[in-house]
Amino acid sequence: MRAVLRTRIGAISVAILAGVVLLAVFGPWLAPYDPLAQNARAVLQSPSAAHWLGTDNLGRDALSRLLAGSPLSLVAALEAVVLGLVIGVVPGLLSVYLGRTFEWVTLRIMDSFITLPFLVFAIAMTALLGNGLHQAMFAVGILISPGFYRVARASAMTVANAQYVEAARLVGASSTAVLRRHVWPKVAPAIAVSTAAMMGTGLVIVSSLTFLGIGVEPPAPTWGGMLASDLQFLFQRWYGPVVPGLLIMLTVGACNGLADALRDVARQPKRTRRSVDVS
Repeated sequence: MRAVLRTRIGAISVAILAGVVLLAVFGPWLAPYDPLAQNARAVLQSPSAAHWLGTDNLGRDALSRLLAGSPLSLVAALEAVVLGLVIGVVPGLLSVYLGRTFEWVTLRIMDSFITLPFLVFAIAMTALLGNGLHQAMFAVGILISPGFYRVARASAMTVANAQYVEAARLVGASSTAVLRRHVWPKVAPAIAVSTAAMMGTGLVIVSSLTFLGIGVEPPAPTWGGMLASDLQFLFQRWYGPVVPGLLIMLTVGACNGLADALRDVARQPKRTRRSVDVS
């Protein structure tokens, strides 16, 4: 991480993500109003000292809803990425070492996940399990797991035939020990890059689903839900979608920037990284 922070794009991305995390942690407590409180006398008001971002079509404070919706939007994206990480990485690593039968089965399962239509599958899961972000993120985690599977498998295959791995097997090391001591340190950088990039993708997916009203129960505020409601009143509040849209763009851009920085650092030789850290 020291090497990442010494790069310009890495430092900027980490700073933006740190601000977004603080917004998600302290946002609900910083909201000046109740994000669900309606006021028929303050419908579609312009920004003012009382309402910095104005009010929506039901008289609710836009800033309060933006702050209150930050945790739900970010935690849902993180939940989907963690689930996809577990479902994809674990069988991806094991497929290289547990024989052809396990490899064939996991490859077929991941191929079936790839063929699933994203929106239809998400709607089906929410209809089956109930309309909630946890149910929707379960579907999203399944659909993004093949990406993690491919990265983990490809990285593990490059290490599987290394001489030090063969030497470890010859001295009697188990597959678990080989994976933990020799394979995982080589695979972790590639998985870290994929995780950072997938966080941005997960946030876009969450925003898209909540924009369509999938996975969120009104009147719970989310960034995507605010975009959907504000787009209906562009004539009265053309600036309404600007702030939630910018937050989504900044967060996704920071995740992609962090992924680029991690990739560049992982490609550098260890001596170069140490010299950069010392300087």
